[in-house]
Amino acid sequence: MSRTVDQAAQQEALSRAVWDVLAQQGLERLTVRAVATAAGCTTGLVMHRFPNRQALLRHARELLHETSRRRVEALEAAAATPRGALRAVLRQGLAIDPESINGSVVWIGFLAAAFADDELIEIHRRNNRLWRERLERLVAAAAPEWAARRRATVAVALGAMVEGAAAFAAADPDAYPAAVQEEMLTETLRVYGLGE
Repeated sequence: MSRTVDQAAQQEALSRAVWDVLAQQGLERLTVRAVATAAGCTTGLVMHRFPNRQALLRHARELLHETSRRRVEALEAAAATPRGALRAVLRQGLAIDPESINGSVVWIGFLAAAFADDELIEIHRRNNRLWRERLERLVAAAAPEWAARRRATVAVALGAMVEGAAAFAAADPDAYPAAVQEEMLTETLRVYGLGE
């Protein structure tokens, strides 16, 4: 039992180290050595779990998706109304605090890396489709009277607005502070008739 707990703790520490390296040093500096340094362990321990850089990248991309999925499911479940759920889920995609800014930096790095890697682009596409499906479902619940085509188009537009705002904010947080991003979201929802 102790060995299983130790392995789980090691896995969590390595996952956190991969994330920290990506967020603080960037994708180009994600190496087995950098992860070992961040985790305070040997490169051998890292290589036992992640034999190469691609394994590190795949793990970190899946970790980003899983973390986001858990967060949005909790937000959706806690919302009092369908429109409240839509707003809460979209809001979590903005870069409005240090954690979400780091998440956006990591996401941008993955998107850039995915263009040169067939496996990463497939992971990105799969997770992006799941995000779109969630937004379409939330828009449908918030505006059940709309035709399916309009719901799908608005869902894509809302997702693009949030991801674009987060990317701009991650690169230039002074120009896109949290308050501005929140106002953008409020106004966009209002324009589409989805405000609360």
